[in-house]
Amino acid sequence: MSCCHHYALAEGGDAVFSVDLSAITFGPGSLAEAGDHARNLGLRRVALFTDPRLAELEHVDIVRRALAEAGIDAVLYREVTVEPTDAAFRNAARFAAEGHFDGYVSVGGGSVIDTAKAANLYATYPAELAAYVNAPLGEGGAVPGPLKPHIACPTTCGTGAECTGIAIFDWVEKGVKTGIVSRRLRPTLALIDPTTTWTLPASVVAASGFDVLSHALESYTALPHTCRAKAERPSLRPMSQGANPWSDFGCEKALQLTGTYLERAVRDGNDREARDAMMWAATLAGIAFGNAGVHLPHGMAYAVAGGVREFRAPGYPQEEPMVPHGMSVIVNAPAVFRFTADACPDRHLDAARWLGADTRGAAPGDAGEIVARRLIELMRLCDIPNGVGGVGYHEGDLATLTAGTWAQQRLVKNAPKAVNEAHLSELFRNAMRYW
Repeated sequence: MSCCHHYALAEGGDAVFSVDLSAITFGPGSLAEAGDHARNLGLRRVALFTDPRLAELEHVDIVRRALAEAGIDAVLYREVTVEPTDAAFRNAARFAAEGHFDGYVSVGGGSVIDTAKAANLYATYPAELAAYVNAPLGEGGAVPGPLKPHIACPTTCGTGAECTGIAIFDWVEKGVKTGIVSRRLRPTLALIDPTTTWTLPASVVAASGFDVLSHALESYTALPHTCRAKAERPSLRPMSQGANPWSDFGCEKALQLTGTYLERAVRDGNDREARDAMMWAATLAGIAFGNAGVHLPHGMAYAVAGGVREFRAPGYPQEEPMVPHGMSVIVNAPAVFRFTADACPDRHLDAARWLGADTRGAAPGDAGEIVARRLIELMRLCDIPNGVGGVGYHEGDLATLTAGTWAQQRLVKNAPKAVNEAHLSELFRNAMRYW
């Protein structure tokens, strides 16, 4: 691991970092604990969020039975869409407001958890959608106060949404993904049951696993918190505060686990050791990036996912074109880390080694190429499309992709080196194809 010299204080930087966490319960069978935890939080009537496919599966039934046995009235909302839109957020908020709930339970992937976060927010503090959405796309207003308790139960091994105060959606009118960020959105409790991953399709495990990888690699290489401008008041310190000694621990272990188990988890659905390990990696990476923030691959991913035309990934709903989130992130990553490596080559080499690359004898100038090659190797082993071109884009889309990414200033500014629109355009050009 890189030493503390990485955190030398820059002029005007912030010597202090904050650690914010959801309470976490991890292990096989933890979904069945939902009722007791909800009762302990004082809940009597909850909105139970999931999506139509999960609503028919045992994971939701386990949670519903646990809530019923605890004497809690649970009203099912099964209309969550994968990669939710602004309309999906509005519909969920309307349901939440009309239901007069005293808490929320979400069972599903990041889309389900994020939709429950948004419903909780807009039902508790009604406002136009743009009011809380990240600037410059939205107004970036602060969440006015505490939200109602939210128990998040992830069923995929990747998003980390159960550990973060981030809710992402596709703003259809603007043709780009964006989100809402606030510590107050962070779920009260995460119930993380790795057995939920045992029946996931390989393609879902792959996309989710690359989201884990990207969370950890981006957080580890993000702008150090000591180089971020100090907030006017401590209470205004951003949640995405940059790399810090706390986030480093989660990033390191998550990258090691991903390097060891990702391919195994994708290739063999019966390899429960590998799938359990990826669920733990997702938790660790979620904690890490929830306190450090990600940067360019995620910022670029929102443009890639928001402008999709015809691409449909196997294992996902086929009704509408969609690039799954982890896939939309990783198709950008090799190009990005070739670019950012000179800002902190030791960290890029650390990450490459933890992911399984041979870094013996490597010089700092080799860091970008080594980490990019390992990422490409893993992409090919896990059947990820060949770059941004593999999900339907071409060089005629560079201007649109660049504009969509430039709007994600929260993420762009968290990169370890200064980035302008010309850089972003070149990154997308370099990400079109890798092999």
